[in-house]
Amino acid sequence: MTLKNRAVLSILAIGLVAAATPTPPPPPAVRDVRTVYYGVSVPDPYRYFEDPKDPGLAAYFREQSAYTRQILDALPGRAALRARIAQLDNANEGLNSVQVVGSYYFYLKRAPGANTTKLYRRRVAGGPERLVFDPDTFARSSMQHYTFDYYSVSPDGRYAAIGTAEGGSEKTVLHVVDVQDGHLLSDVIENAIYFGPRWLSDSRSFYYFRTPELGPDAPQSARDTKGVVRLHVLGRNPNLDPAIFGYGLSPRIPFAPEDAAIISVSPRTRWAVAAIYHGVQNEIALYAAPASQATNGQGLWHKIVGYEDDVTDFEVVNDTLYLSSHLGASRHRILAVDLTDPSLANARVAVAQSGRVIEDLSLAADGIYLQDLDGGIPKLRRLAIRSDGTPGSTTEIALPFAGTISEIATDPLRPGVTFDMESWTKSPLWYRASATTPVRDTGLRRRSPVDFSGIVAREVLAKSADGTDVPLSIVLRADITRNGENPTLVDGYGAYGIAITPSFSPTRLAWLERGGIFAECHVRGGGEFGEDWHFAAHIATKQRTIDDFVACAHYLIDNRYTTPAKLAGTGTSAGGVTIGNAIVQHPELFRAALDVVGDTNPTRDEFAEGGPANIPEFGSVTDPVGFKALYETDPYIHIRDGVAYPAVLAITGANDPRVAPWIVAKFAARLQAATSSGRPVLLRVYYDAGHGALGASRAQTQPLITDEYAFLFWQLAN
Repeated sequence: MTLKNRAVLSILAIGLVAAATPTPPPPPAVRDVRTVYYGVSVPDPYRYFEDPKDPGLAAYFREQSAYTRQILDALPGRAALRARIAQLDNANEGLNSVQVVGSYYFYLKRAPGANTTKLYRRRVAGGPERLVFDPDTFARSSMQHYTFDYYSVSPDGRYAAIGTAEGGSEKTVLHVVDVQDGHLLSDVIENAIYFGPRWLSDSRSFYYFRTPELGPDAPQSARDTKGVVRLHVLGRNPNLDPAIFGYGLSPRIPFAPEDAAIISVSPRTRWAVAAIYHGVQNEIALYAAPASQATNGQGLWHKIVGYEDDVTDFEVVNDTLYLSSHLGASRHRILAVDLTDPSLANARVAVAQSGRVIEDLSLAADGIYLQDLDGGIPKLRRLAIRSDGTPGSTTEIALPFAGTISEIATDPLRPGVTFDMESWTKSPLWYRASATTPVRDTGLRRRSPVDFSGIVAREVLAKSADGTDVPLSIVLRADITRNGENPTLVDGYGAYGIAITPSFSPTRLAWLERGGIFAECHVRGGGEFGEDWHFAAHIATKQRTIDDFVACAHYLIDNRYTTPAKLAGTGTSAGGVTIGNAIVQHPELFRAALDVVGDTNPTRDEFAEGGPANIPEFGSVTDPVGFKALYETDPYIHIRDGVAYPAVLAITGANDPRVAPWIVAKFAARLQAATSSGRPVLLRVYYDAGHGALGASRAQTQPLITDEYAFLFWQLAN
């Protein structure tokens, strides 16, 4: 039997509805709650879901989760689909977060078939790898799993500071591991969030960011606020660590409660640089002080740049501070500032703006490596640095193929750069290059055995409502016929200036080989074309993100890849704004949708855990402009009774600190009450898990992907 025939039979099998449909649970109570913002009365019938102690929310989660499991588990063909997804996933290994320290690579790896990720070490020159630490050491039962939020290796390679959390909760606890034998030191620091510690040159002390412990009655939005950078010395009681920089320490340094900071030091400079991150805003503020003085809260910090200077990244060599800035250069340029007389007005342009978007920069002994995006195609350059720390010329690094660079890693004392590459159809590999050596495969990661030879990717443009050309990637079997009968899943994100670039997903083959088409709409709000693309759909103009996504759906229909009866949309996290509004504003375009830990109630997000950090990206209801933007693009608010909405599988993690589970629950409950289509709106709650794939184990992701694909095949087949 051919692959094509097997695929057709699989679609037909999964498309059959289970013989006995279980009785849905009773609908949750509707309570007449309204809030008036600037004269606009906003209904919120499930506001009580926002109280985690409300028994109504607990009952809704419990009943809906059980009902969803009954529906999904009964779908004919699901068992075979899950087996195939497990086969594809278990054959593949994951390897990321590479750090180059001296003559060693450190990296996080999930071996083929392994459930969770572990920390390993291997020599740069090659040889066997060695396990450094398994975070499941902390698990008290087989029902628990722990993940890395970060790790940071000391300059001498002796110690690794690791941040771990249970079940994707991101409630980070910092430990220190002796790399030589893997034993844990006595150092344990709770609430050490966000950043991997920055080690000092002595390899026995480090800076870290820590937030205070909250009382049981503190509001959700107060978590992870009012933090400070502290200095820890191995063996010292963390409660005695001095506060160096952060909230409430200096009236000269503005620091909002939701701000975060870290202090960076380097063997290539005598300066310490403190960076302040204002929520999710990409632009940072930078302060500098002699590193010898950055040991207590009285350090002589001098402001170098503010948020208004549009700086997003930096490196330091000797007395020269290198800045990546989009001030007057939407695709970024590199500026060089003399720290002995810091003035942005007198900064030297080290790398001028071009057609490329500069995404990242990383310092090595032979220069600063620049990760670029050129019309959606990754590029890599090296900026030479003279012996006095001033900039030289740039040279191009010849890459092995046109694909995505997800990470670059360097050691400031070692020449060269290590980076990974992948595409829609090529599995990730890690490469290394330097000023004197061409690109070579490091052998860190094995090529995936999953065969994508029959899969192709097409890059096209869709015309949005205002005439803007929006890139659309279409991934499908090479033998697919454009007859309008293909089940198609289109994804969209569009926030924070994040560029969505080609990625290799072995489990996606389970969708593609069965005749499914996958499409990625590169909507505005992302960073595919720099800050102009980002800010084109930002706060007051956020509707453009939804318009772009809808335009991509129309392209797929108009060009006979699919029809509305065969089209599904999906959005994850901030992509919940995208998919939520797409199906609420244009329910006729989609037969089904996946709302994956999606922010589908943005007017209430700032009152949730982690919500205040999102204000720079989406706005706040505390000002008229922000409220208007949030209100107009809040899908939960605009659901209308009696409308035939698509089938929806809404997914949340019980430990999610980024998009509160009640946000997803409110959206699902409102859709269930309003829709007239007769198509299911299901809520899937997965416990011991957080924000989607972050911190999820194989035992969690495999059944989740199975549920998503089984649900879509079921709905798109009838």
